[in-house]
Amino acid sequence: MGDCKYRRVVLKLSGESIKGQLRSGIDPDSLQYLAGQVKQVVDMGVQLSMVVGGGNFWRGGDWESRGMDRATADYAGMLATVMNALALQDALESNGTDTRIQTAINVQEVAEPYIRRKAIRHLEKGRVVIFAGGTGNPYMTTDTAAALRALEIDGEAILMAKHGVDGVYDSDPNKNPGATLFDHLEYIEALNLRLGVMDSTALSLCMENKLPIIVFDLFKQGNLVSILSGGKVGTLVADRENMRVNT
Repeated sequence: MGDCKYRRVVLKLSGESIKGQLRSGIDPDSLQYLAGQVKQVVDMGVQLSMVVGGGNFWRGGDWESRGMDRATADYAGMLATVMNALALQDALESNGTDTRIQTAINVQEVAEPYIRRKAIRHLEKGRVVIFAGGTGNPYMTTDTAAALRALEIDGEAILMAKHGVDGVYDSDPNKNPGATLFDHLEYIEALNLRLGVMDSTALSLCMENKLPIIVFDLFKQGNLVSILSGGKVGTLVADRENMRVNT
């Protein structure tokens, strides 16, 4: 695997990251860009899995606020993640990357059920595994799914992909031009300051298991490869010991 810093990682994609400039849905250009970035990583020998959200189609919280039952709204969101996973799989395989989808809900006609040992075997064979359907449970976000899957498959880091935001700031950089970018943060700082790194359940799970999180702009060419090669990109969220190792 050469000089890669990480052997196995989970790339967390929001649904918004694949809608491009569209109001909703999937942008083909964004898909092709992502497929190219992923192929570079696979060619490096990194074992890559992905967790994708569904916010480009459906946001359960919005529908709950309109009176829909929360569990029902969340299950609909899980189906949205499956649509995104299918689109990603098609783009990746069109670009020459062998890909498997595993879902936390049963959609056997289009994807495998999530089976931990089978997912690990796919990764060992050089396939990209896309985890869809969140955790399979309402009230849980796809951030939590990313943390859970990363721990289950012995992932070494979660790469939180952003679109147009190059890390974690002390305030919204789109609203405050003077916002400060954090080079690194401890988990407890990210939790206490409510900086929106990921939801608190997912962040707590990473903290308890010392799983590093790197928040970065995926749509800046070369960032993903740079991270996996050991470059300092975005914001590292970790414990103090991991920060010493990574500096």
